Amino acid sequence: MRKDAGTGASTKRERVAWYLYDFGNSAYASIILLAVFAVRFQDVIVGGARGSWLWGLALGIAMLVVALLSPLLGALADFTASKKRFLGFFTAMSCVFTGALFFVGKGDIVLGMILFILAEIGYRSAQVFYDALLPEIATEKEIGRVSGLGWAIGSVGGILIAVIVTVLLNAIGGELVTRATFLLTAAYFALFSLPTFLWLRERGTPQKLPKGETLLRHTLRRLGTTLRAIRHFREFAKFLLAFLVYNDGVIMTLNFAAILGGVLYGLSPKQLPLFSVLVQVTSVLGAYLFGRMADRTSAKRSLVISLLLMVAATAWLYFNQSLPMFFVIGALSGFALTGVQSVSRTMIGLLAPAGRSGEFYGFFSVAGRTSSFIGPTVFGIVAAGMAQVYERGGTDATLASQHGHRIAVLSILAFLIVGLVLLLWVNERRGRDASRSPAAATARTP
Repeated sequence: MRKDAGTGASTKRERVAWYLYDFGNSAYASIILLAVFAVRFQDVIVGGARGSWLWGLALGIAMLVVALLSPLLGALADFTASKKRFLGFFTAMSCVFTGALFFVGKGDIVLGMILFILAEIGYRSAQVFYDALLPEIATEKEIGRVSGLGWAIGSVGGILIAVIVTVLLNAIGGELVTRATFLLTAAYFALFSLPTFLWLRERGTPQKLPKGETLLRHTLRRLGTTLRAIRHFREFAKFLLAFLVYNDGVIMTLNFAAILGGVLYGLSPKQLPLFSVLVQVTSVLGAYLFGRMADRTSAKRSLVISLLLMVAATAWLYFNQSLPMFFVIGALSGFALTGVQSVSRTMIGLLAPAGRSGEFYGFFSVAGRTSSFIGPTVFGIVAAGMAQVYERGGTDATLASQHGHRIAVLSILAFLIVGLVLLLWVNERRGRDASRSPAAATARTP
C-alpha cells in the first residue's frame, strides 16, 4: 500500500468530505459550463457565431493562467503541506466570481469575460489541490474505485443543481431568475466544499527550508530536479502527452455541448438543464464502472475503452440531424466522458512518487490546462471561420453558423483519435514500478 504521505489510513468521514467537494463543485460545471451561462453568453451577452469565438478565448485565457501557475503551486503545496490552504483560496475565488456573474447583462461582454475568467481560474486551480489529496486518502489498490466514486457522487451533485435550476426556469423563468441561478451555483459550491476543510486531515509534513534558501527559489529548484529526473518517469511523460491531446477533445465536448445543442438542433434554454441532467445521470454510472474496471483490470484498459466510446459518440454527433438523437448522444458522451476524466486522475495517482502528488498533479494540470487552451480556441476559430466562409458564399447566416459548428465537431474527433493512439504507447505497469523505484525517492531537491 502506498499513500502520498504514508501517515495512516483515511477515515470514512474524511472520504465523505472529499466526495462532497466533488458534489459541490459539479454545480459549476453543470450550470456555468454545460448549461445556463455558456448558452447565455452565446445568445444573450454576445449573440451570433462571434459568441463561440469569445467563449473559446475566455476559456483559453483562464486555462493558460492555470497552466503557468499549477506546477509551481503544486510543488509549493507539497513542500509546505498546504494543499488544503491552496484549495480553500481557489475555491473561495471561484465561488465569489461565479456569484458575481449575476451582474452581467446583455451586451456586457468585457465584464462577463473578466468575471468568467476569474471564476474559471479559481475552479480549475482548486482541482489541482483537490486531486492531489486523492493519494492521501486511498491506497494504490483502491485508488480507481475512490476516484470513480468521487466523480460519480460529483455527477449526482450536478444532477441535483440542474434539477433545481430546471424547476426554477420552468416554473418562474425570466431574466432575474436566470441570473439568480449563478448566485445559487456559488452558494451550492461553497456549502458542499466546507466538509473538506472541516473534516479532512492533510497528511503531509511541512519540510524545513534549507539555510540561505527562499521558498520561491527552493520550489523552483524542486521543479527543475523533477524535470531533469523525468527520464525515470518516461511513462508518466508519455501519458501526459497523450492526455494533453485527448483532453482537448474532452474539454471541447464539455464546453461546447450546450452551444452545439442550441445551434445545430434548436435546443431551447428551458431544455438545456434537462439535457444537463441526462448527461450527469449517465456520468454517475460511467465514473463508477470505469473506476471499478481500473482497479480490477488496469487503468489504461479502462481509459482506452472510455475513449473509444467518446470517439463513437463524436462521430455520431457529426452525422446526426435529430434533436432526440442528440439527447441519446449526450447520454453516451456523459457515460464515456467521466470515465476518461476519473481514470485519467487515477493514472496520475498511480504514476506519482510518494510525497509528491501535488507536484505531479501540477504537471497534470499543465497538460490539462494547455489542452484546455488549445481545444476551445481551435473549436471557436473553426466554427466562426467556416461560418464566415459559408456566409461569403451566399449562405444564410443561421445556416452558415450551423455548417461551421458541424465542421468544428471534426476537430473534436481528431483530438480524441490522436490522443487515443498516443495512449496505446503508454506502459502502465512500467510507470507504476518507476514511481516506487529508488530513483523516484532520490529525485528530489536536497
